[in-house]
Parts: sequence; structure tokens; C-alpha cells
Amino acid sequence: MSDIPRRSLTRTAKLVGLPLGHAGRAAVGLGRRVGGAPAEAIAAELQTRTAEQLFAVLGELKGGAMKFGQALSVMEAAMPEELAGPYRATLTKLQDAAPPMPVDRVHAILAEQLGPRWRSAKFQSFDDRPVAAASIGQVHRAVWRDGREVAVKVQYPGAGAALLSDLNQLSRVARLAGAWIPGIAMGPILDEVRDRMSEELDYNLEATHQKAFARAFRGDDEVMVPDVLAQSDQVIVSEWVEGRPLSQVIADGTPAERDQAAALYLEFLLRGPNRARLLHADPHPGNFRITPDGRLGVLDFGAVNRLPDGMPADMGQLITHTLAGDSDALGIVLRRAGFIRPGVEVSDEALLNYLSSFVEPLQHETFTFSRSWLRSVSATIQDPRRQEFLVGLRLNLPPDYLLIHRVWLGSIGVLCQVGGTVPMRDMVFAHVPGIDEDVIPPVV
Repeated sequence: MSDIPRRSLTRTAKLVGLPLGHAGRAAVGLGRRVGGAPAEAIAAELQTRTAEQLFAVLGELKGGAMKFGQALSVMEAAMPEELAGPYRATLTKLQDAAPPMPVDRVHAILAEQLGPRWRSAKFQSFDDRPVAAASIGQVHRAVWRDGREVAVKVQYPGAGAALLSDLNQLSRVARLAGAWIPGIAMGPILDEVRDRMSEELDYNLEATHQKAFARAFRGDDEVMVPDVLAQSDQVIVSEWVEGRPLSQVIADGTPAERDQAAALYLEFLLRGPNRARLLHADPHPGNFRITPDGRLGVLDFGAVNRLPDGMPADMGQLITHTLAGDSDALGIVLRRAGFIRPGVEVSDEALLNYLSSFVEPLQHETFTFSRSWLRSVSATIQDPRRQEFLVGLRLNLPPDYLLIHRVWLGSIGVLCQVGGTVPMRDMVFAHVPGIDEDVIPPVV
């Protein structure tokens, strides 16, 4: 039997069964309400059971369904609290956990990819129990032949076929997704996952990206990227990264731990494009560790945005003009960069009002990211009664900014889960090109 359920009918039945299962529970809930059960209790129970079913199925299927769930998990902070509560625990589980492959299949893959004598020729020891499992592969701990502890990442057989099948099926039922998680637009998430799919399946390309990041941050005081020791189409062997997962800091970190984690995470996001000419494009917490020496350990380089010229300078100019309140200059940059298509009518003052809420963290010496702040921003731009909503409909996202935009949104979502206080203004000013501090008003 395959390690990923690939038969079309089986996978389709599981995915399509999600909204059907929700409908069934909704009917039961209605019956209970007629019978006198409190509406709030029924709604809470319904949301909890729906979350459990959704993420149990996504985790079981792995592939694209699992990847989709991980993409959702970084957006949890933007959901209204009354909806986010039942989903938070189950969303977090998808950030670094999935059912493992059978041991004999793992051994077969390693023999095919690293040679028939893989265990004795490559490793001093190899733990058959996976320490982590995610959307397209799982990780085993081992000791390399030179005595270094290593992580061995093994891709699931049939991952490519499963990804394509899952994404096609999820697209077909996305119109019902509002019944799964109200307030989350599934379509754009699916589009982005599909666009990055082929690159994430290419472990040789991922190893190349990881090597580039490792070179750029070698010896760095704040970031640790493990070196790649061996690679093939379906296996990557890299140095082991010890540390506390960022998801644990989110769950029970002290205020000091949250501040440290938030600062390290944001610093890496800002410095990566300048140091490596690459943007790490998979921001979910399962890819980050706080190492014993206080650095940010970074994992998983399957999704990367190549930025040969670093972060676009237009981003710094947009920040500058928004903070300075210069609507005329802001409108010029937005139109020149392609954010406003020719012929689209929207006033420069309306554009300034729209972007002002996004730069609020830069209007203070320090800023505390929180779920409540992110929910307030989301509510403002998604309220059809407000001008900001209409402005958002008129904006265009140029191709060069698609992945940057997704990474920034996801990273802000993670920072709001962490809940740390950071010197956001100083950090952004130091690393984002194109910012002119001379025209930006000082913090009052």
C-alpha cells in the first residue's frame, strides 16, 4: 500500500466528506437547539468537532492537503477570537506533525537514494522513529559518519501525484470552505500552494537554497542555518539543529522568551534578502527553533523566493511616503510599480488611508504584535461598508510582489501568535532599502 493515499476515489471521498460532515453536524446542532440547548454551546461544539475532522483528514492525507493546512495555520491570528479558539490547537498540530511512513519503506528509499550500504557507509547510527513529519516528507535523527548529529529528510513516495490530486480536489470544494473556517479566503491560499508545489518537491533545489542561506549566515550571531552534508532527489541530510520550537514559545513562552523569539524571527525575515539574495518563503513556526545559544535556527528551504537585487526599493519608498503622509508621492510609486493598473480610479488620499493601518507598528519606538491588533486591521480592510475595503478591491499585486506579499502576511500572522515586543521601527529602517528617514516624522 502507498504511503500517501493516492487513489483518486479514496482521496476525493475524504476531502469532499469534510463539508458533508460539517453539514451533518449542523443539522444535529439545529435539532439540539430546537430541543432547548443553548445556541452558544452548540456553536462552540460544532466548531470544535469540525476543526477536529478537518485537520485529522488533512494530516492523514499529507500531500497538498497537509500543505494547505500548514498555510492556514499561520493565519490563525487574524481570525475573530470566537472562531479562532476551537481551531487554534488543531491548526498548530499541522505545523510540524503528520502520520509517519512505515520503517521498511524509509529503508527502501534510503537504499535507492544513498546506496544499498547506506546505513554502514553513511551513518554511525540511524533512528528509525521519525522526529517530525510534514506535508511531503518526514525527518529522522541520525549520526553522520564523521560523528556529527544530522537530520535526514525523506520524501514520501508519490508526494507529487498526491499534491496535485489534493489541490485539484480542494479547489473544487473551496466554495464550501466558509463552513470549515469562517473568515478565511481559501482560494488565494490554494493558488499559492499550487504555484510553489513543483519547487518544494525538488529536494536538490531545496538543498541548493539551503546551502546559499548557510553560506550567507555562517558564523552569524543571531541566525543558524544547518549545512547540507548529502542530497538526492528524495533525501536531504543536514546538520541537526537543537532548540526549542517556535510553536512551543507561542504555546507557553514567557514575555522575555516571546520578545526574543519575535525579534530573531523578524530580523531573519528582514536580513535574508540582503544577505542571501533569497527570501525564506515558508514562515510557519514549525520551521524555526530557538537554539541553546540564543540564535534562530532555520529549517526547510523548499519554498524560496529568489531576489537577485534584494528586497525591491519600492517597498521602502511606500513605507516612507505612508509614514510621511505624502499621498501624492505615494500614489506615484504605487502606479509606477503596478499596484494600480492604468485606468483604475482611486484617489491618492484613499490609498494613504488604506496603507496607514499597515504601517502602524512603525509609528512607535517599540511595538507589541498581538492577535487583537491583527484582527482589528483585518476587520477594517474586510468591512464592505468602509472605504478601505473598496480601495483594496482596486489594488493590483504585481507578479514580482506575489510571494513577498504572502510571506509578509504569513510572518505578521506568526508574530501576532508569538506576541512579542520588538523595536520594529529601527529594524525595518535598518534593513529595508529605499527608506528615507529624513522625511519621516519622529516618534512623538
